[in-house]
Amino acid sequence: MANNAVPKKPAAGFFIRGLWEESPVFRQLIGMCPTLAVTAQLKPAITMGASVIFVLICSNVVVSLMRKLVQGHLRLLMFTMTIATFVTIADYLLKAYLPEMSEKLGAYVPLIIVNCLIIGRAEACANRQGVWISFWDGWGQGIGYTIGLAAMATIRELLADGAIWGHPVMWDGFVNWNVMKLPAGAFLTLGILLGLSNHFLRKK
Repeated sequence: MANNAVPKKPAAGFFIRGLWEESPVFRQLIGMCPTLAVTAQLKPAITMGASVIFVLICSNVVVSLMRKLVQGHLRLLMFTMTIATFVTIADYLLKAYLPEMSEKLGAYVPLIIVNCLIIGRAEACANRQGVWISFWDGWGQGIGYTIGLAAMATIRELLADGAIWGHPVMWDGFVNWNVMKLPAGAFLTLGILLGLSNHFLRKK
Protein backbone atom coordinates (compact mmCIF):
# COMPACT_ATOMS: atom_id res chain seq x y z
CA MET A 1 0.00 0.00 0.00
CA ALA A 2 1.32 3.45 -0.87
CA ASN A 3 2.26 5.77 1.96
CA ASN A 4 -0.52 8.21 1.13
CA ALA A 5 -3.18 5.54 0.75
CA VAL A 6 -6.13 5.69 3.12
CA PRO A 7 -7.73 2.46 4.34
CA LYS A 8 -11.33 2.14 3.27
CA LYS A 9 -13.82 2.30 6.12
CA PRO A 10 -17.64 2.24 6.14
CA ALA A 11 -19.35 5.58 5.72
CA ALA A 12 -21.04 5.10 9.10
CA GLY A 13 -17.60 5.03 10.72
CA PHE A 14 -16.71 8.45 9.32
CA PHE A 15 -20.06 9.83 10.47
CA ILE A 16 -19.77 8.48 14.02
CA ARG A 17 -16.15 9.57 14.45
CA GLY A 18 -17.10 13.14 13.62
CA LEU A 19 -19.67 13.23 16.40
CA TRP A 20 -17.18 12.67 19.22
CA GLU A 21 -13.93 10.79 18.56
CA GLU A 22 -12.84 13.51 16.13
CA SER A 23 -15.06 16.29 17.49
CA PRO A 24 -13.79 19.54 15.90
CA VAL A 25 -14.38 21.51 19.11
CA PHE A 26 -13.44 19.11 21.90
CA ARG A 27 -10.94 16.76 20.24
CA GLN A 28 -9.34 18.45 17.23
CA LEU A 29 -9.61 22.03 18.59
CA ILE A 30 -10.06 23.58 15.16
CA GLY A 31 -12.37 26.37 14.04
CA MET A 32 -11.92 28.01 17.44
CA CYS A 33 -12.48 31.62 16.33
CA PRO A 34 -16.24 31.30 15.63
CA THR A 35 -16.53 28.77 18.45
CA LEU A 36 -15.54 31.45 20.94
CA ALA A 37 -17.23 34.35 19.15
CA VAL A 38 -20.77 33.16 18.37
CA THR A 39 -21.61 31.06 21.42
CA ALA A 40 -22.91 33.77 23.74
CA GLN A 41 -26.43 32.60 22.81
CA LEU A 42 -27.86 29.38 21.44
CA LYS A 43 -29.63 30.77 18.34
CA PRO A 44 -26.52 32.20 16.62
CA ALA A 45 -24.53 29.12 17.62
CA ILE A 46 -27.03 26.77 15.95
CA THR A 47 -27.23 29.02 12.91
CA MET A 48 -23.46 28.97 12.54
CA GLY A 49 -23.45 25.21 13.00
CA ALA A 50 -26.10 24.76 10.29
CA SER A 51 -24.08 26.96 7.92
CA VAL A 52 -20.96 24.88 8.55
CA ILE A 53 -22.88 21.64 7.98
CA PHE A 54 -24.16 22.93 4.64
CA VAL A 55 -20.73 24.06 3.48
CA LEU A 56 -19.01 20.89 4.72
CA ILE A 57 -21.38 18.50 2.97
CA CYS A 58 -21.47 20.40 -0.33
CA SER A 59 -17.73 21.06 -0.51
CA ASN A 60 -16.87 17.48 0.50
CA VAL A 61 -19.06 16.08 -2.27
CA VAL A 62 -17.70 18.40 -4.96
CA VAL A 63 -14.07 17.90 -3.91
CA SER A 64 -14.58 14.14 -3.95
CA LEU A 65 -16.06 14.31 -7.45
CA MET A 66 -13.10 16.25 -8.84
CA ARG A 67 -10.32 14.67 -6.76
CA LYS A 68 -8.90 12.68 -9.70
CA LEU A 69 -9.07 15.63 -12.08
CA VAL A 70 -7.06 18.16 -10.05
CA GLN A 71 -3.57 17.39 -8.78
CA GLY A 72 -0.52 19.16 -7.40
CA HIS A 73 -0.46 22.84 -6.58
CA LEU A 74 -3.93 23.45 -8.07
CA ARG A 75 -5.56 21.23 -5.46
CA LEU A 76 -5.75 23.73 -2.60
CA LEU A 77 -6.79 26.50 -4.98
CA MET A 78 -9.73 24.44 -6.18
CA PHE A 79 -10.60 23.50 -2.59
CA THR A 80 -10.72 27.17 -1.62
CA MET A 81 -12.78 28.19 -4.64
CA THR A 82 -15.25 25.38 -4.03
CA ILE A 83 -15.62 26.23 -0.35
CA ALA A 84 -15.95 29.95 -1.14
CA THR A 85 -18.80 29.22 -3.54
CA PHE A 86 -20.88 27.39 -0.94
CA VAL A 87 -20.02 29.89 1.80
CA THR A 88 -21.32 32.66 -0.45
CA ILE A 89 -24.54 30.71 -1.01
CA ALA A 90 -24.96 30.20 2.74
CA ASP A 91 -24.23 33.87 3.44
CA TYR A 92 -26.81 35.11 0.90
CA LEU A 93 -29.43 32.65 2.14
CA LEU A 94 -29.00 33.98 5.68
CA LYS A 95 -29.22 37.57 4.47
CA ALA A 96 -32.39 36.78 2.52
CA TYR A 97 -34.29 34.68 5.06
CA LEU A 98 -32.67 35.47 8.44
CA PRO A 99 -31.40 39.06 8.09
CA GLU A 100 -31.24 39.75 11.83
CA MET A 101 -29.24 36.59 12.47
CA SER A 102 -27.00 37.35 9.51
CA GLU A 103 -26.25 40.77 10.97
CA LYS A 104 -25.58 39.28 14.40
CA LEU A 105 -23.13 36.72 13.01
CA GLY A 106 -21.43 39.43 10.96
CA ALA A 107 -18.19 38.40 9.30
CA TYR A 108 -18.05 34.96 10.89
CA VAL A 109 -20.13 33.33 8.15
CA PRO A 110 -17.88 34.59 5.30
CA LEU A 111 -14.88 33.52 7.41
CA ILE A 112 -16.03 29.90 7.09
CA ILE A 113 -13.96 30.00 3.88
CA VAL A 114 -10.75 29.86 5.92
CA ASN A 115 -12.09 27.61 8.67
CA CYS A 116 -9.52 24.86 9.23
CA LEU A 117 -12.31 22.33 9.69
CA ILE A 118 -13.64 22.78 6.14
CA ILE A 119 -10.25 22.78 4.44
CA GLY A 120 -9.02 19.96 6.67
CA ARG A 121 -11.88 17.63 5.76
CA ALA A 122 -11.45 18.41 2.08
CA GLU A 123 -7.80 17.36 2.30
CA ALA A 124 -8.08 14.51 4.80
CA CYS A 125 -11.26 12.84 3.53
CA ALA A 126 -12.91 14.21 0.39
CA ASN A 127 -9.66 14.30 -1.56
CA ARG A 128 -9.08 10.61 -0.81
CA GLN A 129 -12.52 9.03 -0.50
CA GLY A 130 -15.60 8.49 -2.65
CA VAL A 131 -18.66 10.71 -2.71
CA TRP A 132 -20.74 8.58 -0.31
CA ILE A 133 -18.11 8.52 2.42
CA SER A 134 -17.32 12.22 1.91
CA PHE A 135 -21.01 13.05 2.22
CA TRP A 136 -21.36 11.28 5.57
CA ASP A 137 -18.04 12.61 6.80
CA GLY A 138 -19.39 16.12 6.20
CA TRP A 139 -22.53 15.29 8.17
CA GLY A 140 -20.58 13.79 11.07
CA GLN A 141 -18.02 16.57 11.35
CA GLY A 142 -20.69 19.24 10.90
CA ILE A 143 -23.01 17.81 13.54
CA GLY A 144 -20.06 17.27 15.88
CA TYR A 145 -19.08 20.90 15.41
CA THR A 146 -22.65 22.06 16.02
CA ILE A 147 -22.89 19.98 19.20
CA GLY A 148 -19.76 21.69 20.49
CA LEU A 149 -21.14 25.14 19.71
CA ALA A 150 -24.52 24.29 21.23
CA ALA A 151 -22.96 22.95 24.44
CA MET A 152 -20.96 26.13 24.95
CA ALA A 153 -23.83 28.41 23.99
CA THR A 154 -26.30 26.68 26.31
CA ILE A 155 -24.02 27.12 29.32
CA ARG A 156 -23.13 30.72 28.48
CA GLU A 157 -26.68 31.86 27.74
CA LEU A 158 -28.03 30.09 30.82
CA LEU A 159 -25.53 31.75 33.15
CA ALA A 160 -25.41 35.13 31.41
CA ASP A 161 -29.13 35.67 30.73
CA GLY A 162 -30.86 32.98 32.77
CA ALA A 163 -32.42 31.77 29.54
CA ILE A 164 -32.19 29.14 26.81
CA TRP A 165 -33.11 30.01 23.22
CA GLY A 166 -34.24 33.38 24.52
CA HIS A 167 -36.74 31.91 27.00
CA PRO A 168 -36.14 32.56 30.74
CA VAL A 169 -35.67 29.33 32.68
CA MET A 170 -33.89 30.35 35.88
CA TRP A 171 -35.56 31.14 39.20
CA ASP A 172 -36.52 34.61 40.40
CA GLY A 173 -33.61 36.39 41.96
CA PHE A 174 -31.01 34.61 39.85
CA VAL A 175 -28.00 36.92 39.37
CA ASN A 176 -26.76 36.95 35.80
CA TRP A 177 -23.10 36.17 35.22
CA ASN A 178 -22.29 39.02 32.86
CA VAL A 179 -18.76 37.70 32.36
CA MET A 180 -20.25 34.86 30.32
CA LYS A 181 -21.15 37.34 27.59
CA LEU A 182 -17.51 38.38 27.28
CA PRO A 183 -14.55 36.60 25.63
CA ALA A 184 -13.39 35.59 29.11
CA GLY A 185 -16.62 33.65 29.55
CA ALA A 186 -16.08 31.87 26.24
CA PHE A 187 -12.56 30.78 27.22
CA LEU A 188 -13.74 29.74 30.70
CA THR A 189 -16.60 27.63 29.30
CA LEU A 190 -14.39 26.02 26.68
CA GLY A 191 -11.73 25.19 29.27
CA ILE A 192 -14.23 23.58 31.63
CA LEU A 193 -15.81 21.48 28.88
CA LEU A 194 -12.42 20.40 27.58
CA GLY A 195 -11.35 19.43 31.09
CA LEU A 196 -14.52 17.39 31.64
CA SER A 197 -14.25 15.62 28.29
CA ASN A 198 -10.60 14.73 28.91
CA HIS A 199 -11.41 13.52 32.43
CA PHE A 200 -14.16 11.15 31.28
CA LEU A 201 -12.06 9.88 28.38
CA ARG A 202 -9.17 9.03 30.69
CA LYS A 203 -11.55 7.40 33.14
CA LYS A 204 -13.04 5.33 30.35
